[in-house]
Amino acid sequence: MKQYTLNNGSSIPSLGLGMWQLEGQAACAAAITAAVSCGCRLIDTAAAYLNERAVGAGVRACGLPREALFLTSKVWVQDAGYEQTKGAIGRTLDRLNMDYLDLYLIHWPYGDYLGSWRAMEEYHAQGVLKNLGVCNCSVEKLETLMAAAAVMPVVNQVECHPLLQQRALHRFMRRHGILLEAWSPLAHAHPALFQSPRIKTLAGHYGKTVAQIVLRWHIQEGHIAIPTSHRPARIRSNFDIWDFTLSEADMDVMRTLECGKRVSGESPEDPRTEAAITSCRFEDESE
Repeated sequence: MKQYTLNNGSSIPSLGLGMWQLEGQAACAAAITAAVSCGCRLIDTAAAYLNERAVGAGVRACGLPREALFLTSKVWVQDAGYEQTKGAIGRTLDRLNMDYLDLYLIHWPYGDYLGSWRAMEEYHAQGVLKNLGVCNCSVEKLETLMAAAAVMPVVNQVECHPLLQQRALHRFMRRHGILLEAWSPLAHAHPALFQSPRIKTLAGHYGKTVAQIVLRWHIQEGHIAIPTSHRPARIRSNFDIWDFTLSEADMDVMRTLECGKRVSGESPEDPRTEAAITSCRFEDESE
């Protein structure tokens, strides 16, 4: 498994398992076990996914010691702000039944996200949050955060796939040592991507699936990718990308697929997105 070095000297796996929309302890445990069996060491969840308890149980049951895994969670917008985020961190740790997190992210940069960052920095100083990052941040939001932060973000998790390559944002992040972590790295199998003759040709040439070609493109572009699946066979396929390398010419073919297509709503900078996200609240997971 390829590892990236974070801007604080720590390392992070380049390919992980996203836990979005996975429900129930059995489903989460099966997905984590399948992923771990084929080399996955990065597990990504969030308070808003309402599965932290199941993810924690799955991690403990997967057969690896806790320190062998890189576990990520996120604070939702309803807990933005200094005091609210401190409470959210405690609840996440309780649900996961963990003493620490390898990475903790601001899920959306709305509300008092700078207050959230101050709370996260305190837990980072205590060693409870090993690394800090953000999601869905534009260049402007990153600049605002970095101007106020004592601890720099190590990643920015954003929608990214060949239809939406986030090149300008990625260039800025590279200058500041912030890694791009791609959510929806397979664009929800959008037909414009999965039915593209150009990718199908590459898949045939390399003897790989379209999804494997896309995930390999992410890795060679320097992205972290966290595809989500509840199907063990699909998970194993997603991690079977280490025995081939796309040529630079074929990477250029992939780059021609950029069309600014979002498959998960409008831009985070769109007021409609902020209104929709900030109005979305969830109840704590049941015991």
